[in-house]
Amino acid sequence: MSNYEQMWTDLSMDLERHNAALAPLPDMYQSIFLSQKNRPKAMSYFDWFVSEAHGQRIKELVDHRAKGGKVFGYFCAYIPEEIVIAADGVAAGLCAGEEISISTADQILPRNTCPLIKSAFGFKLERSSPFFQSSDLIVGETTCDGKKKTWELLADYAPVHVMELPQRRDEKDKELWISELFAFKDKIEEVTGNKVTEEKLAEAISLLDARRAALKRLYDLRKADPVPISGVDALLAPQLYYDDDPSRLTTNINALCNELEIRVKEKVGVVPSGTPRILIAGCPMVLPYWKVHPIIENRGAVVVCEESCVGSRLLTGDTIVKGQGLEAQIAAIAERQLKTHCACFTPNHERIEDILNLCWEYHVDGVVHFSLAFCQPYIMEAVKVKKALEQRNIPMLELETDYGEGDIGQITTRIEAFLEMIRK
Repeated sequence: MSNYEQMWTDLSMDLERHNAALAPLPDMYQSIFLSQKNRPKAMSYFDWFVSEAHGQRIKELVDHRAKGGKVFGYFCAYIPEEIVIAADGVAAGLCAGEEISISTADQILPRNTCPLIKSAFGFKLERSSPFFQSSDLIVGETTCDGKKKTWELLADYAPVHVMELPQRRDEKDKELWISELFAFKDKIEEVTGNKVTEEKLAEAISLLDARRAALKRLYDLRKADPVPISGVDALLAPQLYYDDDPSRLTTNINALCNELEIRVKEKVGVVPSGTPRILIAGCPMVLPYWKVHPIIENRGAVVVCEESCVGSRLLTGDTIVKGQGLEAQIAAIAERQLKTHCACFTPNHERIEDILNLCWEYHVDGVVHFSLAFCQPYIMEAVKVKKALEQRNIPMLELETDYGEGDIGQITTRIEAFLEMIRK
């Protein structure tokens, strides 16, 4: 990594805290990713991006702002990036995947708040995240009660716009979400000074449809036996989905898929055929959260899919526009987004069906249902997921954890026992 300290200083960052957050990552990345055998060569791009996420990528955001552009920080798959891009803005995922900032957030937020929320809030308070410091507006959404109230508190420290996500999928709920997309469009136009036109929005829709198609291509290749790529490597693509330039990421995911297709044809895998195949379902694993995948894969299994907002929930297909004009385009974006089956919805039969279908498509031997501590929607929905899997004789392990390392021994023991049960 080049020396970016002046750039970080100009962003009013606390360099001491920022450097402390980055310090453990090189050794962690080496032990989890670079130490793997038989990695696809195309993973070198993903390695580069992770090493430059706070460097070159932030420089791109800084350069964009220097030319008069705006950056919009966000957390959720429900934020319509198409509208941001159509107004010549950049959408950038915010830091929320490390434990180091949580102690700062604990000074304000209740103890029983999920680690993702506390991590993000702490990074903003500390001024230790260049993505937060580069954002002209933070876009929140009402996917859980914790986030709803956190946006109110975060608004004391940064400009915030909150999108109200409906809790059901009836026609009146779709109408609410469409109205929220139009309100978001108005806010983006206000901040950028640019109008969202039908032509620009069509270009943005096409750009992001191509990115989803590339990611789906990668996920489809993971269905092969033997699996051509490890779960930890494959996880990087949806993690970068929120931070990287969309066009560049699409190009590099497709380059990776080209290599994997050759592997599949030649039956070259990262593990032998017949290795236990695991689906991880539940909460998102935000960059650089790599806690669970390595434990599973170092114990003789392979993760073949993630049912997550950093995973299969991003694969909502193309945006099918029926008609002409912005109204038709925005209605189409809303229609596609509501295929993202977050646990915030009630009832949520669609997510249960998704998990069952993924188990069949990926020839899954067992499911690890992953919940972040205090994430009530996913912790409670695990009850229904487990019942549905039991009816199909698919074993499930429930994991509730946080960003710390204190429970790694316990998790390892539980995963070892789970895999031993699968092998019998």
